Amino acid sequence: MTAEPPLVTWLYVPGDRPERFAKAVASGADAVILDLEDAVLAGAKDRARGNVVDFLSDLAGPTRGRPQVHVRINAPRGEHGARDLAALAGLAADARPDAVRVPKVEGPEDVDLVVRRLGEGTAVHGLLETAAGVQNAPAIARHPAVRALALGEADLAAQLGLRGDAAYGWLRSRVALAAAAAGLPRPAMSVYTDVRDAEGLLASCRAGRDLGMFGRTAIHPHQLPVIRDAFTPTEDEVARAREISTAAENGAADGAGAIALGDGRFVDAPIVESARRTLALADHLSRTPH
Repeated sequence: MTAEPPLVTWLYVPGDRPERFAKAVASGADAVILDLEDAVLAGAKDRARGNVVDFLSDLAGPTRGRPQVHVRINAPRGEHGARDLAALAGLAADARPDAVRVPKVEGPEDVDLVVRRLGEGTAVHGLLETAAGVQNAPAIARHPAVRALALGEADLAAQLGLRGDAAYGWLRSRVALAAAAAGLPRPAMSVYTDVRDAEGLLASCRAGRDLGMFGRTAIHPHQLPVIRDAFTPTEDEVARAREISTAAENGAADGAGAIALGDGRFVDAPIVESARRTLALADHLSRTPH
């Protein structure tokens, strides 16, 4: 479990649309991802890279009061990825992004390449977009530079022939398990591409939450409130968690082990800890204006 407040909403912004950067920062997203990869056509890569470097330079300084700002680079072994890394390496320390999202990660050696270019202390979010990446998720998650894992579901769908949201269930669970085993935050879900389908987005988020995912990337600000709602504990969940936490406190005072609830059910330490996480999350989200 990470000590930092959990990120719930992440908003992608194309690197070749600099007029949207400041709006994204003000959108209420917990993290803004300046995208140099999929959202930018090949002919606009250099211009997008320059836009991102300029924006980060202007944004340099204290981070308090703004969302995290990440950069998704191109695959680091390709020409554009190498240029992205060189551009980020040239930034002053206080202008570096809060994290670098690295696509097509298939093993720890891909993370090593990024760290060699950007230096120790670089926070890497590894995007697993191939079968090899998913298979190697445990080793990738244990790399000391990796702060989070995420799935690139569109690429996986193309490679594996997946259809429908339910087809991602096993993949999501595997990545969630690898993250938890390495002590990383629960992985955020990949984008939901139909920006008009709020109902489908909500259902998909809730399904992912049930599989151990937490939070989601978005491609439009209109998706942010839906994502936030999906991952916010419900009133019933908060009430249940409060009951368990209160019973545990009373039980601890009595020197009890397993705790008996009013309905006759018993709960033990892992359930109590889960309840306390639910209360902490609900409190954090209630104090975070969006």
